[in-house]
Amino acid sequence: MSAIDVLDARLIRLLAEEPRIGILECARRLAVARGTVQARLDKLVARGVIQGYGPDIDPAALGYRVTAFVTLEIRQAGGHDRVGRHLAGIPEVLEAHTVTGGGDIVARVVARDNADLQRVIDQIVGYEGVLRASSVIALAEQVRYRTGLLVEAAVRN
Repeated sequence: MSAIDVLDARLIRLLAEEPRIGILECARRLAVARGTVQARLDKLVARGVIQGYGPDIDPAALGYRVTAFVTLEIRQAGGHDRVGRHLAGIPEVLEAHTVTGGGDIVARVVARDNADLQRVIDQIVGYEGVLRASSVIALAEQVRYRTGLLVEAAVRN
């Protein structure tokens, strides 16, 4: 059973394209009642399908022109949660995930330049729970974070 239907997908697409659009305008464009849009939206939010309406921010436009992926090996005693809390306190850490494979956590970080990246990495590894970090610098973005095609696939499956 699909988590969403065609109307949900159309609503999500519309909100992704125009996050500041109002409920009434959504209803007009989707050719459904305002109450239908509101009910669908409430359900999608309650189920965690829609998690926010914030603007997309380009770190480079804020002066953070370097993006890197940092793989961390951590001290297993004390666990991932403590290291996660440490990472959450570093503004340049945009996201972090516990992973399988050679490392324990992979974080996407940004920095103003390579020297600033060293500062960020030093801050990351300065925590006692982090044993080692290795990083790769992103040269160019090939596919921007997106969910539109995934929403369409969820309807089909």
